[in-house]
Amino acid sequence: MANIKEQYETAKQAYSKWGIDVDSVLETLKRVPISIHCWQGDDIGGFEVNRGELSGGIDVTGDYPGKATTPEELRMDLEKALSLIPGKHRVNLHAIYAETNGEVVERDELEPKHFEKWVQWAKENRLGLDFNPTLFSHEKAADGLTLSHPNPEIRKYWINHCIQSRKIGEYFGSELGTPCLTNIWIPDGYKDIPSDRLTPRKRLKDSLDKIFAVEVNEDHNIDAIESKLFGIGSESYVVGSHEFYYGYALRNDKLCLIDTGHFHPTETVSNKISSMLLYSDQLALHVSRPVRWDSDHVVTLDDELREIALEIVRNGALDHVKIGLDFFDASINRVAAWTIGTRNMIKALLYALLTPNDYLMQLQDEGNFTDRLALIEEFKTYPFGAVWDYYCEQMDVPVKESWLEDVKTYEKEVLSKR
Repeated sequence: MANIKEQYETAKQAYSKWGIDVDSVLETLKRVPISIHCWQGDDIGGFEVNRGELSGGIDVTGDYPGKATTPEELRMDLEKALSLIPGKHRVNLHAIYAETNGEVVERDELEPKHFEKWVQWAKENRLGLDFNPTLFSHEKAADGLTLSHPNPEIRKYWINHCIQSRKIGEYFGSELGTPCLTNIWIPDGYKDIPSDRLTPRKRLKDSLDKIFAVEVNEDHNIDAIESKLFGIGSESYVVGSHEFYYGYALRNDKLCLIDTGHFHPTETVSNKISSMLLYSDQLALHVSRPVRWDSDHVVTLDDELREIALEIVRNGALDHVKIGLDFFDASINRVAAWTIGTRNMIKALLYALLTPNDYLMQLQDEGNFTDRLALIEEFKTYPFGAVWDYYCEQMDVPVKESWLEDVKTYEKEVLSKR
């Protein structure tokens, strides 16, 4: 469309006055993968033969029609969403998305063979895969404790599950030629004030030591551990706090994964990134949108998302921060949710790349806070949208809101018939 090209050229001129090469920015953006979580498509149901109710302080609300109920449907829905999102990305799986051909397979017995169809699909679509052991929605996690459980047999079960998960991650990385991020999150905690905070953390540390004592090829699998402040049923105490996991990650050379919904409502993840990167070469993100609590709303292009992207870009950390998404909304079309959230994450990165970050940092060092604030505000209405539209067109995905018609057609022709 000529109009899109013309608007893009006009935008290029506006940004070039500040030394921003927009063509180069788009080339950079193409190389940034987002790890898209599969569980938005089926409300974290998974495909276990003996699957139980969702638990572990996790809640998905809504009953919008069209939920994926088979691996084939979930992959089909992911393909649809990916066709509406510019760039080449990754897909993030949980262990409960194993395919066992109707056989009951305990989680501590899962093997790479149970994910062969996912790997074949990823190869066909030129995607990387990431992975997570599933330490919730299970009878051995019914009391909200797993790797810190006082019962050594239950701990052993979950330790073995995490070991098997790392081997599955290694398989993904080996087969796909891009390392898999295998992230451990546990729901462990207590509803009321505990009488002993230390001992559960000692047990968790011991469990992690046993998990990571089993060697996997680090060229194929990257280990990460994810903290949380509180959850439903663990309002007063969570064993795997931010301080616990960040200390463990630093001492044991693991990635610390921070979820934007896993902190106090007055904390911001954007404020943590620069500090953590001073001490860790890499870190990982699960980008969500908390509304009053860790409610995992679909990511919008809000101030905090832009600030997260700015922190990554202006600190030269695009190659040091592994960006994944983690939200689930069953009250709206699930393919639309993926599309909205992922496009917004990419938009935020583009916005950050189109900001004169070096000059703004110079103004700060000079103490020229007037010019700095004025420019920050003016750049909010620079022709960022024209660059985004051109990028979408160049990447052969729908421009502006036209993608919504594709989703509506898909809903009518596919989702409504499930």
